[in-house]
Amino acid sequence: MSSLSTAMECAAKGLVAEPCAGGAHRRCGSCGAVAYCSRAHQFIHWTLHKEECARLATQMSHIDVLSQFPFVFSIESPALNHAIPNTRCFFLESFKVHLKGLWKSECRCGPEISSVKDLSITAEWNMESSLCPCTEPGNSLSAPLASWEEYYRWRSLPLHSPAAVLLHWPLTLYHCLQLSRIQASRCDANDTLRIHYLGPEKELLQLPVFAELLALFPGVHLCIELVGPTVPRSRDGEVLNISSYAHCSAESCCCRSFAASEDVNCSALTLKLWKGVYHERYSDMDSNPHLIVAPNAGLAAYPTWLPTIEMIRKIGIPAMFTDFCEEAAHLASCCISSITGQPLRVPIQVNPFRQPIAENNSALYIPCYSNCFIFGM
Repeated sequence: MSSLSTAMECAAKGLVAEPCAGGAHRRCGSCGAVAYCSRAHQFIHWTLHKEECARLATQMSHIDVLSQFPFVFSIESPALNHAIPNTRCFFLESFKVHLKGLWKSECRCGPEISSVKDLSITAEWNMESSLCPCTEPGNSLSAPLASWEEYYRWRSLPLHSPAAVLLHWPLTLYHCLQLSRIQASRCDANDTLRIHYLGPEKELLQLPVFAELLALFPGVHLCIELVGPTVPRSRDGEVLNISSYAHCSAESCCCRSFAASEDVNCSALTLKLWKGVYHERYSDMDSNPHLIVAPNAGLAAYPTWLPTIEMIRKIGIPAMFTDFCEEAAHLASCCISSITGQPLRVPIQVNPFRQPIAENNSALYIPCYSNCFIFGM
């Protein structure tokens, strides 16, 4: 997964006997994606890098495309994020949400997920109502959403609202369902859409933002089971019910007086938490899902994914994955194909609902965003 480090590492670090000679300020002249501490380390690393150089050069050419968003708030480029520390903190401070409510895990200053015992479903936006979706939308969707601009227009949000920084979680889930061609309103006789959500991390401190799924899938009961090593042991097996949107900062807003309807046709969201890895906890989970989703998966980086991919292949459930950068998605696709013997069912593509602030990557200069690329098996 992406690192929050602000300094690039030498691409040959750990692969050569000689220690690095200072910072990695020498970039590859062909792709510009990797950096080295010295000419000697660059020369030694070429035997490995030559296999990926052209591919990384192509990925580097996508920087401008990936950084295109409709928002009017400042979005730093990946290169700038390497040069200036704590850019996320500065960004959050500009909206007065740094370390507050739903935003407290959006920078390095926030708490470690593994140490958090209180995964609150009552955390708030800490913004005025005009900047966040704290109530029902004014109208239902007439067509599937395909961009942040369409979503903001539907939710009557101004383009200077930073809400997308958090809403990329539920909107990415929404997009996964669209790509999987799952008809949410026809999942079963009880209109229950069941999703297994693999590897949650900081989402665990932002669970109330998933209430936006109530607006995206009106009249549907959603049951999402989140399983991952970062789920606190004390919360293993816990069920959380969400029936209203995260609150804005206004004490007088109607979002604070909302009472869930008892109408059986109203939307409802049930979250269930499981600690552990999916292939070990699958038998403990309630039922076969309609879809498996693994955000920012890092498939090629973690060996524990191998038995999970094999199990997903055997049970035959559609699975969607996202990752921070195109290279991680490419390596993941190779991993999936080597295990399943099949090409991806949903090819690698840019996620229109990726987080609109770049992530730092200490290993590569290629553009990285949370939930940036999406693909499926």
